[in-house]
Amino acid sequence: MGGWAEFAAAFALFLLSHAVPARPGVKARLTGALGQKGYLAAYVTVSLALLAWLIGAAGRAPFVALWPPAPWQLWLPNLVMPVVCLLVAGALGAPNPLSFGGAGDARFDPDRPGIVGLTRHPLPVALALWALAHAAANPDLAHLLLFGGFAGFALAGTVVIDRRNRRRMGPDWDRLAARTATLPLAALVSGRWRPSGPPPLGRLGLGLLLWAGLLAAHRPVIGVSPLPF
Repeated sequence: MGGWAEFAAAFALFLLSHAVPARPGVKARLTGALGQKGYLAAYVTVSLALLAWLIGAAGRAPFVALWPPAPWQLWLPNLVMPVVCLLVAGALGAPNPLSFGGAGDARFDPDRPGIVGLTRHPLPVALALWALAHAAANPDLAHLLLFGGFAGFALAGTVVIDRRNRRRMGPDWDRLAARTATLPLAALVSGRWRPSGPPPLGRLGLGLLLWAGLLAAHRPVIGVSPLPF
C-alpha cells in the first residue's frame, strides 16, 4: 500500500482510534478490562503509533503544491509553538472540569479560573494552533488535509465537549463557565477573566523545556529542520 491509499487508511484509523474509545460504553468496557492506568497507557501508545504512521504517510503521498512557499510560512510555526507548549504545560494538572486534561477538578474556582479562563479548552486549542501553523508551513495537498483535519477535529471537539457538559452538568455548567470562553482571550478582553494567581514558574519552565525538546527532536524524527534559516 502506498500513495493516497496509505494516507487515507492511516487517517481513517487515526480518527477511529479517537472516536470509538470516546464512546461511553466502549470506554467503560476497556477501562474495566485494562484498568484506568492500563487504558490510558494503551490509548497513548496506539495514538502515538498511528500519529507517526499518519505523518509518514502524508510525506509519502503524491506531492500536489497548492501555493508557492514564502519565508513567513516557516516563521509561523516557530512563533506559534512556544505558545502551544505553554498552553499544554499550563493545562496539564490544572483543575478543569469543563474540558479534558485537567486534574483535581474539585479545586477549580469558577471566580478565578486561571488558564481555563484564557481558553476553556487549552489542549484542543493548542492542537488547533499547532495544526494551523504547520498547515501554513507545508503548502501541499496531503499536509493541508493532515493538519487541516487535525485543526477541524480539535475545534469541533470543543463544541462537542461543551454540549456534552451542558447536558451532563445542567445549571452547574453556567456557574462554572461564567468567567471562561472557548475563544482564546475572549474572557480576558471582555473583562470576565480573573487570574488564579501568578503563573507557576514550574509550568512556565516545563513549557519552555517542552518547546526546546520538540525543536531539537524535529529534524531527527521528522527529517526536516523547523528553523527558518
